[in-house]
Amino acid sequence: MSAKLSIGVYAYEHTEALFDGRVVVDGAEAEFETAPLVSDIFRRTVEGHYDLAELGFTYFLRTFDLDDAPFLALPILPNRNFRHSAIFVNTASGIEKPRDLVGRTVGEFTLYGHDAGVWPKGILADEYGVTPDQCRWVIGGTNHPIPACDWIPQPVPDGVDVRHAQDGQTLGAMLDPARSTH
Repeated sequence: MSAKLSIGVYAYEHTEALFDGRVVVDGAEAEFETAPLVSDIFRRTVEGHYDLAELGFTYFLRTFDLDDAPFLALPILPNRNFRHSAIFVNTASGIEKPRDLVGRTVGEFTLYGHDAGVWPKGILADEYGVTPDQCRWVIGGTNHPIPACDWIPQPVPDGVDVRHAQDGQTLGAMLDPARSTH
């Protein structure tokens, strides 16, 4: 008798073979589940929905702030992206170089300091001297509004101004020069 496993992983191009059965988990009846956003998988993981799941590293580290940290991490990295291309600028903003971000509002997807947000912050600080406390941060969904991720601790460094997008706001619309009010 093989073990039954519920596995949560985003449907990336490179995980497609798991979902269509070309790749199997030896010794287990694996049922794969995905979601519209990878953060939805993370939430369901933290809520205990899966036996095994993808969980962003910064989300994993945040579970240490829970009363009983419930996870063991394995070094399997299904999401590998080049984060240097993760900064987009409103063309009407007058921002021409990284230093121009000082005093500006910067959007970040899902929550402050998530995996994809750590890299650009590090690059801005290390390469250009622009530190998070020099900007205002708004957290939200890119193309559709998302609620605050209240299912995981969200520490914010002292002196950093962070707020969640208002109801109905998206980061994409705030960035669009034709629709932006910032």
